[in-house]
Amino acid sequence: MKIKSIQSYLRKMALTKPYSIAGYTFSDVSLGFVEVELENGVIGYGTASPAEEVVGETAEMSVQHLQTEFVQNLIGRNIEDFQQLITETRVHFQHLPGTQAAIDIALHDAYGKWKNQSVVAIYGRKIDALPTSVTIGLMPIHEALKEAEEFKKLGFRILKVKTGENVAEDIEKVIKLHEQFGNNLTLRVDPNQGYSPQDLNQFIAKAGHLVELIEQPLAIGFENELETINHPAIMGDESITDAEAAQKFSINPKPFQIYNIKLMKSGGIQGALEIAHIAKKSNIDLFWGCNDESILSITAALQAAYSMPNTKYLDLDGSFDLAEDLVSGGFEINDGLMKINENPGFGVNKIL
Repeated sequence: MKIKSIQSYLRKMALTKPYSIAGYTFSDVSLGFVEVELENGVIGYGTASPAEEVVGETAEMSVQHLQTEFVQNLIGRNIEDFQQLITETRVHFQHLPGTQAAIDIALHDAYGKWKNQSVVAIYGRKIDALPTSVTIGLMPIHEALKEAEEFKKLGFRILKVKTGENVAEDIEKVIKLHEQFGNNLTLRVDPNQGYSPQDLNQFIAKAGHLVELIEQPLAIGFENELETINHPAIMGDESITDAEAAQKFSINPKPFQIYNIKLMKSGGIQGALEIAHIAKKSNIDLFWGCNDESILSITAALQAAYSMPNTKYLDLDGSFDLAEDLVSGGFEINDGLMKINENPGFGVNKIL
């Protein structure tokens, strides 16, 4: 079955409310979309939402690349060769993971629909369902406590708390959250590379026992400082961009016990699974994260996550922040658990 047409476009989506992380504040997000239509009328949908501060690419840049001659030359190629097409795309658009991810996701969706299978079924499902964390951005302690209560009422049981600008306030916030919610809420923290080694040691000494894991506490380039840090669950995020980085940090002494995989860092499912398999060989657990993203790419990440037995953590709440989306479907949240619908491809429906 051959590809009949490819079109791409940019959409700016409002967020339900602004939020802040260490060094950045966001009130809306631009998303790139691509549609790959097959000769039989099947359409595979893809999307790009890279974080410029992490990978140096914007959604606007992704759409420009998606409208180039290289992409149009995929027209006439056979969808049965989707993995080869993704590989060629990754070679051509090196260091542009948003562009890669959009094409990767669209080709996976089209192929799954053509085969009448979900993408996770194609790779082999290993996990039924896991709970996702929801994120509390940088905010005063009283606001964090209020937002945590709202999430708890919605059925969520895991909070990822953004930290990294003031370690003393971070410690107080985690302690207050634990005092108010105890074992009813599991806490994770993400300093977004905002800590010094001294900050990290201070946080661990006073609040480390209250959190399940600590995400990328030190800046890229300081990973070796983590080898002597006394905490059982330090996760690599910004440091784990591709298979080469995953391999580098999988060798003892390992700075990270967990890898955060994001499709918008890895360039889509193909790159993500390369990282995942390297982690599996080195007994490193997987945490699947996201940016502010469409339901489409969140579902793609979820299906990839459920195909790997070493997936232990989900932080796939990025579509919750959008006031609108291009698609619906994909997954459901039941008591905090993310459950895919297992319809062909990613099981999403275009609504805009």
